[in-house]
Amino acid sequence: MPNEKIGPWSSDSIPLGSQYWDTGWFGLLFILIFLGFILFNVLRAGSNKNLFIRRIPGLNAIDEAVGRATEMGKPILMVPGLSDPVNAIAVQAINICSYVTKTAAKFSNPIIMCAYSASMYTLAQEVIRDVYQQEGVPERFDPDSVRYISDRQFAFAAGVSGIIHREQTAATFFLGEFYAESLIFAETANSIGAIQVASSTEATQTPFFIAACDYVLIGDEFYAASAYLTREPVLVGSLIGQDWSKVFAIMCILCGAVSQSVFSCGHAKAVEEIVSSSNGDQTIIAEELKKLKDAEKHQFVFSKLFKTMDPPEDLKVERDPKPADEASPLVGVPK
Repeated sequence: MPNEKIGPWSSDSIPLGSQYWDTGWFGLLFILIFLGFILFNVLRAGSNKNLFIRRIPGLNAIDEAVGRATEMGKPILMVPGLSDPVNAIAVQAINICSYVTKTAAKFSNPIIMCAYSASMYTLAQEVIRDVYQQEGVPERFDPDSVRYISDRQFAFAAGVSGIIHREQTAATFFLGEFYAESLIFAETANSIGAIQVASSTEATQTPFFIAACDYVLIGDEFYAASAYLTREPVLVGSLIGQDWSKVFAIMCILCGAVSQSVFSCGHAKAVEEIVSSSNGDQTIIAEELKKLKDAEKHQFVFSKLFKTMDPPEDLKVERDPKPADEASPLVGVPK
């Protein structure tokens, strides 16, 4: 196998998993703690359905939008993004749409779901049919309520916009992956006075939804909404476990920042005292710096937890030399 350059000082691509060679055992422990948080909370969610998740204000708009559509006697339109093929984002969007459908089914309110791809169309049709069956009103399911429009971006945008105008939808839900067509959907629905709830996993499209829609789920709220509405143990446990992991990561960052700041300030002060007390004698400075370095080996610094591991023996690795950032520890000291 040819030599491969790895390490924190190399700009070349590195083999899969080799990032742990530079973080050592602490990096592996960090990942295992994250996994432990998630798995533990998934088990908790399986035995306790009432784990606390803060209700997102945007979720209140769902019932409001369905209620408004019911009062006006107009349909609800849902677009679960432009995912092709079906991925995790599409499944999250379908979960939220199933809750909207469940609420609409209680009031016999018609719905329209527009699918971008054939796989999404099949999934959405099955999910919507199951919702009506679970509510005990399978006869209210209309196969035409789930419509395959087009797998071309702007053909899909034109088709959905036409449906919004013809059907005069009272509420619209745009959830999932959206791109340049996001503002087309939002402006079209806004032009007929429909109440809109939107969320996009694309950060570049979220501002357009914020500008033109009534309620927007931003960032992680999209995934939290699915967990909150469905109460699926895996979703709820994963959400809470990720929150625990974020808190743990923040604590480690703060501990590392404080530890390194204290160490750096102490080191700088010690070097300053050595220089001021040596009267410029380089021999004395070198001896005192060596003593200081030996003493610092026994001091705890958070960064010392990250120790480089040796790569596997069957992989020939050429590490780039570390930059000589410590070649001259004294700045401004005459040589």
